[in-house]
Amino acid sequence: MSTDSSRGGRDRRELVRFYLLDHRTPLGKAIDIALLTLNLVFVAVFVAETYPLSEGLRSTLWRLEVAIAVVFLAEYFLRLYGAADRLAEFFSAYTMVDLVAILPTFLVLLLPGATVANVGFLRVIRVVRALRFYRFTQDAEFFFGTISDNALRALKLLLTVLVLLFVSAGLFYSAEHAVNPDVGTFGDAFYYVVVALSTVGFGDIVPITVAGRWVTVAAILAGIIVIPWQASKIVREWSRREKIDVTCPNCGLSSHDRDASHCKACGHVIYQESDSGQ
Repeated sequence: MSTDSSRGGRDRRELVRFYLLDHRTPLGKAIDIALLTLNLVFVAVFVAETYPLSEGLRSTLWRLEVAIAVVFLAEYFLRLYGAADRLAEFFSAYTMVDLVAILPTFLVLLLPGATVANVGFLRVIRVVRALRFYRFTQDAEFFFGTISDNALRALKLLLTVLVLLFVSAGLFYSAEHAVNPDVGTFGDAFYYVVVALSTVGFGDIVPITVAGRWVTVAAILAGIIVIPWQASKIVREWSRREKIDVTCPNCGLSSHDRDASHCKACGHVIYQESDSGQ
């Protein structure tokens, strides 16, 4: 009986893991689409709450946020339950982001009288919700099909730019909105970050807090380092399309033009299969 019970437990875990990772079956696609949609709504709620809203609408958005956070908490535990290596899954960057993204919502529920608006660090943590979108770029398979490696790299680059802008704007808003009259909404903060990172610098919005200045510095440095680094991967792959992996026995260079008969680094004769017979 114990053997059958343990086998049944393993089967359930494998089934949970399969559907959380699957992109091809109807149920797997439905889970993917649902999680992606909830991610978008979760981030949209954070943005909407920075604008002047009626108490009724704020209450509705809060209930929506709690409901989505409960779904994500269930997803979090299901991923741990179905993981082949639970410890590795727990310390996975994606899993840690999943937990941190919903943590502010549950902290507000556990702290009587506290709101995200008046607990600063909770508002800051909520910004990392955008990082959940990286989970959807773990591999080249999506609910709509499989994309090429180059398309996946381009998607990651686009996501990196959007996440950098969003997170920087969220942090800048959290640091400035209480004291800076020019930063009243998330849209103001996003506008400032785009202008700052593009080095246009109109000067109509400037940081007046130390935290706001450091957020600006960090965002600019991240834009200088991270975006070119990811873009270089795409350029490098595109440049290798016309190359062939033939290793020079003399110097070890492994990338050569298709019609090369000698190594371009040392001049040693190399052998390549050709289509000269066609």
